[in-house]
Amino acid sequence: MLPSVSSAVMVGRDADLALLHEHFSRAAEGTPTAVLVEGEAGIGKSRLLREFGDRIATRADVHVGWCLDLGSARSPYGPLTGILRSLVALLGIEQSRAAVGIGTEALGMLLPELVDTPADRERTSPERLRDAIATLIEAAADRAPQVLIVEDIHWADDSTLAMLSFLLRSLARGRILLVISCRTDDIRRGDAVSGFIGEASRARLLERVALKRLDDGAVRRLAEQLTGLALTDSALSRMQERAEGVPFFIEEIACCASGPLPDRLRDLLLGRFDRLSDDARRVVQVASGSERVISHALLSELVDLPPTRLDESLREATHSGIIVVVDDGYRFRHALLREAVHDDLLPGERSRLHRAYAEALEARSEAAGGSDAAALAYHWQLAQDDRRALTAAVTAMGHAKARYAFASAARFGELALELWPRVPDAAEAAGTGRIALLGQLGSILRNAGDSERALAVVNIALGDIAEAPADPCTHARLLRDKALYLTQLGRPGPIELLEEALAVLKTEGGDDRLRATILNHLASRNMIAGHRQKALGIAAQAEEYAERAGSQTELSVASNVRGACLIHMGDVAGGIAAYDTARERAGDTSAELRYRVNFSDTLTLLGRYREAVDVAEEGLVRARAFGVERTSGAILTQNMMVPLLELGFIERVERLLARDLQNSPPRVFRMYTTMSRVRVLAWRGRPDEAAELLREWRPAFLETGAVERQIWYDRFVMEVAVAESAGDHEGALRAILDMLREDGPVLLHQRRLLLEAGWVIAELRAKDTGVADAVNAIRSAWDGQPEQLRGGSWASILDALLAPSESALRVAVTAADGDDVPMLFRAITRLELGRFLVRDDDRAAAGVVLAEATAIAEQLGHAQLRTAVSSFAGAAGLAPSADAVAAERDHQLTAREQQVLDLIAEGLSNRQIGERLYISVKTVSVHVSAVLRKLGVSTRTEAALAAQRRAEAGDLVVS
Repeated sequence: MLPSVSSAVMVGRDADLALLHEHFSRAAEGTPTAVLVEGEAGIGKSRLLREFGDRIATRADVHVGWCLDLGSARSPYGPLTGILRSLVALLGIEQSRAAVGIGTEALGMLLPELVDTPADRERTSPERLRDAIATLIEAAADRAPQVLIVEDIHWADDSTLAMLSFLLRSLARGRILLVISCRTDDIRRGDAVSGFIGEASRARLLERVALKRLDDGAVRRLAEQLTGLALTDSALSRMQERAEGVPFFIEEIACCASGPLPDRLRDLLLGRFDRLSDDARRVVQVASGSERVISHALLSELVDLPPTRLDESLREATHSGIIVVVDDGYRFRHALLREAVHDDLLPGERSRLHRAYAEALEARSEAAGGSDAAALAYHWQLAQDDRRALTAAVTAMGHAKARYAFASAARFGELALELWPRVPDAAEAAGTGRIALLGQLGSILRNAGDSERALAVVNIALGDIAEAPADPCTHARLLRDKALYLTQLGRPGPIELLEEALAVLKTEGGDDRLRATILNHLASRNMIAGHRQKALGIAAQAEEYAERAGSQTELSVASNVRGACLIHMGDVAGGIAAYDTARERAGDTSAELRYRVNFSDTLTLLGRYREAVDVAEEGLVRARAFGVERTSGAILTQNMMVPLLELGFIERVERLLARDLQNSPPRVFRMYTTMSRVRVLAWRGRPDEAAELLREWRPAFLETGAVERQIWYDRFVMEVAVAESAGDHEGALRAILDMLREDGPVLLHQRRLLLEAGWVIAELRAKDTGVADAVNAIRSAWDGQPEQLRGGSWASILDALLAPSESALRVAVTAADGDDVPMLFRAITRLELGRFLVRDDDRAAAGVVLAEATAIAEQLGHAQLRTAVSSFAGAAGLAPSADAVAAERDHQLTAREQQVLDLIAEGLSNRQIGERLYISVKTVSVHVSAVLRKLGVSTRTEAALAAQRRAEAGDLVVS
């Protein structure tokens, strides 16, 4: 008889094993690493991973989870629950709780043993669950290297795929190796698994190891090892004709070595099965109905053989190499064997088998006070009992939703809808009406990141209402949901739908909280569309209903909207006061983070960049405290990119862009990150790549820009950046003038483009291009702003660039060195002053300012600005020496800057520093900006820490 395959020495996989060890070494050094081991069925993926796990077991903690073949009824987080339970067993309950902190309650939804009482879904969130899982893994990695093996991802549920995608992006530290196996011949183009692998590969989040078929030499070694006999050339040839180098098939053929070889693959797979006794075949057939390890007790119940005969049959099945023992249960040695035995059943046999499984599982679930609804849906579906399958599918949908496994919940909801027409009393069986089910499914799909399908589902529900009207609240919620899905897709129509929802609610007394929510959505949509006065009125109505309903969250949202509207209308003080109210009213995580997202964005538009970064960073601290740093915190991270870019921290922005933590983010969110990507590519002098990205996304910006004014402005920001990067200043100015000619609402976004126009005009004037008309258009637009927004440093800089004079440009240089001015203008104003001084033949002064401009441009790494400065300086014969540029690039602090830094480290404010050093607050601001820039940091705290590190290293040089 064929020896145990697991005891055989692995053949032909030395190179693959060495590659896994390389990845493990990298992970063990502290760099999280991920590998996909892929290949056709039977190629030896599991054997390779088992061998790898055994070899590193003394140097790492190895955790394995399996995806199960449950068809469309796959259990949410299938392989991850086992891995997480293994991690908790490793760390212990108390240490796990301490590591995860506030996320313990969320994690308790998957691991009830972590919490004393069942987790309360209302007190946690899906974001907190994702963060908790990542935090638990990182905590274990502090103890020892962690190797997480996820087997058979081709059977993974959508929630597992979403979680793996999140982990690939968010595990930024720790000795962690994630290894995933996949059967390539079970992947279909366009399915969820294919999408996951494709996306992860394109983003270089994992490396792929493709297992090849064995060559003749390896086949001979394996067969001779298994049979203990020498293999003739003719026997090897016949074996290769059938096995074609696939190890599993070689093993099966070796099993048949004493007789004629089967001609068909199916017969080959059933070869061992056919040689079993009747009882053993019965045991194996029953076991083939289980998609997971089957316990001895359940198998005994289903087979219904006397204990002695059952034991003999199981011993025969295990000795034959078909079944293996796992703890107190059994599974097939290879999935291909299970599939072959199961497929060999007659339709009636298969149906009866799964009915027996379903009835047994139901009985056990009732006795245990719970149910494995996913498995029941699977078995009742194969038993062809549509009514019970529908009941189980709806139950499974609810269970998955409660665990934030939205993608899996959506699968069960869609299965329920598929079964619905086949069940006469579907509403009774499901325990809910069809419209309610559709509403739930739409919300689930939206939470799963699939707003397209959510939109399709809500349209079906609204169609049903058109034929059979529902109660006003249900109707209004569906209209609100459709508006939300359209918003996330960046499509027109939300305002009209929200107005319709309010009209539906007016027909009858109703839910004040619902009215407040819809009114806030409507106010927000109008504000984003640029209808600020109308938005203010609607927000006031929302506040009235929120007060009646006692909803602090809706009150906070209404204040958020008012704050943005007032500032866009020029009432900066009133707007900031409204934002303060929004913060005070924020009664939950969502409301507080929404305040920080909106306020940081508005501060950026005002040009208060450092405040914007501070608000966003404080939000990240809060997100960390709430256990949602890697999820909701990702939006705050995006909000930091624009102010950081304006402050010149290009490398930090590039790092943030490289860590895209959002899984399937709404399309509008992707537009914001796309705008930042285009600007970074343009900044770095990669105009072709920037232009290509702009071309790809331009249709989306045009569609969404028709209803979201800020997206409309972002398109011009990108067009100007791409044109500048290519040296096309005429094109850049044309884009800005096109923006001004459009007769639509004017938002704060225009101010930064007007300031940019100053540089573009300066460059065109240097080429002797006529700019008089453009100057008048830009000046008119600037003067058309509300009075509170016209003055300040930006106005001084723009005036000097539009009408240059030495005195105006020197004022502009001083203004550009202050806080809250885009860092590029430190070099731009010096370049323009240098040009003016050269024309006045003051070459000595011109040389000084051009040297400063060169050093700033070099430090910022802005390709087009660097070219502009160096080209003019070279043409004027004033190119600065390499030593002068290097001195500035080395970030040396002046003596005064070092004094300022020391006082920053003491925690003094700008005013206190000015009093200590007897200098003005404005001068202090200039020095603080220079210190932050030279140290390459964005906050005062970071400056103090950086200085401490450099001082400890003896690296802080004062010039």
